[in-house]
Amino acid sequence: MNKTAQTELHRKYLIDALPEPLTPASRHLQIFDNYIEGTRMRLRKIRDPYTPSWTRILQQHFLIEDAERPIGKIAEIYLNDGEYAAFSRFQGREIRKNRYFHEIDLMSIAFDIYLGGLWGLNIAKIDFETVEMRDAFEPPTFAIFEITNYPFFDGQNLVEKKFSDVQQEVARLGSLTPPISARADE
Repeated sequence: MNKTAQTELHRKYLIDALPEPLTPASRHLQIFDNYIEGTRMRLRKIRDPYTPSWTRILQQHFLIEDAERPIGKIAEIYLNDGEYAAFSRFQGREIRKNRYFHEIDLMSIAFDIYLGGLWGLNIAKIDFETVEMRDAFEPPTFAIFEITNYPFFDGQNLVEKKFSDVQQEVARLGSLTPPISARADE
């Protein structure tokens, strides 16, 4: 096992739009993910539109299966301009999104608003420090469906999709699972 990889404990939810007080004009990061075909790796460029700087990262994401829920691991190497240029031949399988951050009920939440062919897909992601915190978390009121364990919504799978594919998958999920709001009183 890769001992340099960081553990990712999170839950992800489909959302209709950014919750108040966020708007598309709110401070955000621009993320460009290029997935390297046939691997678990991606090249990530992050731009803060309020500064001239870019962050470039080579990332590897993989899952460690546990009894009930997989645990994500991510390894990263930060790249300078020349190193990133050496990987430029892998560009082309790209997802673009704007990432917003907001704290709700003392929880920091990242909101990804997808661009391009995935325009209309909006995901909220909450990171946790422990498995117990992750498992005890109650979904936020703006969540439609939890998609944490649905591989369809992983970046390496979304890279080949359009929003119409997402709509079909959401309709399929809706026929299998009631929305979170319908399960709130259980």
